[in-house]
Amino acid sequence: MQTLALLLGNANLPGFAEGTLYQGPLKRLCLPGLNCYSCPGALGACPLGSLQNGLADPLMRIPFYVLGFLILLGGILGRFICGWLCPFGLVQEVLHLIPGRKFRPDPALRLQKGLLRIKYGVLAVFVILIPIGGLYIQGYGIPAFCSYICPSGTLMAGIPLILANSEWRPLIGWLFSWKMIVLVGFLAGSVFLFRPFCRYVCPLGALYGLFNRISLYRVVVDRDRCDECGLCSRRCPVSLPVTRDADSPECIRCGACAAVCPRQAIRCGFAARRQPDEKAGGSHA
Repeated sequence: MQTLALLLGNANLPGFAEGTLYQGPLKRLCLPGLNCYSCPGALGACPLGSLQNGLADPLMRIPFYVLGFLILLGGILGRFICGWLCPFGLVQEVLHLIPGRKFRPDPALRLQKGLLRIKYGVLAVFVILIPIGGLYIQGYGIPAFCSYICPSGTLMAGIPLILANSEWRPLIGWLFSWKMIVLVGFLAGSVFLFRPFCRYVCPLGALYGLFNRISLYRVVVDRDRCDECGLCSRRCPVSLPVTRDADSPECIRCGACAAVCPRQAIRCGFAARRQPDEKAGGSHA
């Protein structure tokens, strides 16, 4: 499904050979994942890039379409988008399949909790404050996350465009070199840690994660069936205590916990609903 989402969102294959961008009517629409507008194959726009450009617009046009798009998808799917529809998430997962020692950070550690909050700071500073601040200080804002951080943009847009357009190569400067360092760092880290960029830095994941507790797509634990064996938490790729916090903003709705549950106590999907006693903390009559 991740591969299909990647191919459908980047179906302008001639763009990779020609080093050109698709500029048709579909480009006005946002794709759900972190899929760069400047990728030669992209048929749509990245919602984060569109949000930053709207906030940085000298004409001060509030990006209501992008905000509505994010709220709609977040309310329906939550971070299911991260687990199933994001191209850069797929790249990290493939690299994690390379054999070697794997690290599973304990989510209960204070350091780990602090690291998990970094993405909210990136969202606030690089996606919102810097674009708006630049607009009011100098008359135009800077899409700071896209310009200084986004490894997906470097991989899917920067590298293919430079490879296809030799006249652009002399223009490579410190900024592209910096972004290559960021990209290589996250790609290398993905071999040892499951989705490090998604865990700690991605502001789009931070946005979608805010909706996990209210989204229509849910992960629900049936307390009557669960025997607290812990197998689901050991299998969870992001090391969540599934039975205690299935609605965590860190859950990417991958379904691994439900797949390994021997008692079929975990349900994933739109039909999954909380049991009344989970909210109230009581028990069934």
